[in-house]
Amino acid sequence: MVKIRLRRVGEKKNPFYRIVVADERAPRNGRFIAEIGTYDPTKDPAAFNVDADAAKQWISNGAQPTQTVANLFKKAGINK
Repeated sequence: MVKIRLRRVGEKKNPFYRIVVADERAPRNGRFIAEIGTYDPTKDPAAFNVDADAAKQWISNGAQPTQTVANLFKKAGINK
């Protein structure tokens, strides 16, 4: 199954995430299919950028967002 999930790329004690589309069997920071956005929780308020059209396209094709990504999408107004 294809998942939309977070991929950590930040340094130690300084998290930064990319929102990627990946096979659920791939490791967290392993191979991915597409990168559709970023999430920076260290800023106040947290910085969240996503290509809404790409996210909607992947969801319509059957990709399932993880719980964290689903919460971010809800805040951004991207519905299933």
